[in-house]
Amino acid sequence: MGKSVAIIGSGFSSLAASCYLAQAGYDVTIYEKNDSIGGRARQLKRDGFCFDMGPTWYWMPDVFERFFDDFSLYPSDFYEVEKLNPAYSVYFGEHDFITIEDTLDKICNMFEKEEPGSSKHLKKFISDAQHNYEVAIKDLVYRPGISPFELLTPETLKKVDQFFSTIKKDVRKKFKNDRLAKILEFPVLFLGAKADTTPSFYSFMNYADFGIGTFHPKNGMYQVILGIAKLAQQLGVTIETNAVVDGILEENGIATGLSINGEEIFSDVVLSGADYHHSETLLPPSLRQYSESYWKKKIFAPSALMFYVGFNKKLINVTHHTLFFDVDFETHAADIYDDPKWPDDPLFYASFPSITDKTVAPEGKENGIFLIPLAPGLEDTWELRKTYFEKIISRFERLTGQEISEDILFKESFCINDFKSAYNSYKGNAYGLANTLLQTAFLRPKLKSKKVSNLFFTGQLTVPGPGVPPSLISGKLAADLIRKYCPN
Repeated sequence: MGKSVAIIGSGFSSLAASCYLAQAGYDVTIYEKNDSIGGRARQLKRDGFCFDMGPTWYWMPDVFERFFDDFSLYPSDFYEVEKLNPAYSVYFGEHDFITIEDTLDKICNMFEKEEPGSSKHLKKFISDAQHNYEVAIKDLVYRPGISPFELLTPETLKKVDQFFSTIKKDVRKKFKNDRLAKILEFPVLFLGAKADTTPSFYSFMNYADFGIGTFHPKNGMYQVILGIAKLAQQLGVTIETNAVVDGILEENGIATGLSINGEEIFSDVVLSGADYHHSETLLPPSLRQYSESYWKKKIFAPSALMFYVGFNKKLINVTHHTLFFDVDFETHAADIYDDPKWPDDPLFYASFPSITDKTVAPEGKENGIFLIPLAPGLEDTWELRKTYFEKIISRFERLTGQEISEDILFKESFCINDFKSAYNSYKGNAYGLANTLLQTAFLRPKLKSKKVSNLFFTGQLTVPGPGVPPSLISGKLAADLIRKYCPN
């Protein structure tokens, strides 16, 4: 048996890393503090309803395919996916919505109806975005963020200007229709940043949206977690739940294991897929790479107020994924990034997987997941949660032309305090660090500790960034570094 690796947390990045390490001959054990695996991608079951508690969008299927291909397997060996049509819809007012269908040609036709002449601009925009996707997702994001020279390739040098312009500037230059512009600016929300601070290069997210499309794993995103966990266990990984890590053990600046539920467990290597800030608090202050002032200066992606709702009937005038942009986008963004506070009129997102997937709700009923983006670190009370649930449900009823309040069987909520308690999340953030220019690649917290040998990190606070596909990639990058610096 090879060297032992103790991994903190069982989210996407930890599970991915465990597979690569076990494949390479390491003796790998994952320690998860909660009673179920998945980290932020856990699952909630209640009264015959099933909810993904975290990620609900399956974008960039090629990244999942590349992950499983590294093990000579396919995603279909573990779960089924189907492409959604429509991909999603966006409400701008009462009975006023735009539907994004499943092909670029259909989307171009919709753009042309909204703004004559815009389809030509859209085709060019998505073509450029596709090229960025090829450069970023096929190459750059698989680099470990060690050196700025990782970003200097013949292709990126041609695009250097795109790192100094923004998505918003590019979109608003070509599209005058505010509704269409908002739809094009929306995907960068997945990067946890505003369109006016996100470099133009990140238009690759628009290609992921319009060029590749939106998919759904049957039985929900949690099936992806279960699939990767099954692969990990087939490769020999041990997974322990209810294992609370209360310290990282070290001797003479070398990681030697973990303190778990007060018991010392020794290992040759430690990898943390838990919150990066929290992980470093498991060390003495002198061995932490990043100070409290460092974290306070960072731009964090939003937290979220989420509701998991069981409805006693099928809903109308909504799609599997439905966005509500009927209030001012800029005002809500300012309430997250500029002057953090609870928004007076929040944008929100709703997902109704049971429209597509009959396995996630009892027959004739609907499961609904509602999400309001929030600034991390805000006060979180039950009174605020109740107030905001009433706000979005009343708007939902008015916008979609249906009454649903009397058909709510139950609701459960998850917000800032829960992100802190369940995931030790810094300020209760939901998505990690925003991908701004100064928080990209080598400017993000490092995968390898600079102060403690044999200690590594993975996940959304490090390279390459927030989101499920980047988390899978982060696991691979961390495993590669462990193989390099701690070879069997």
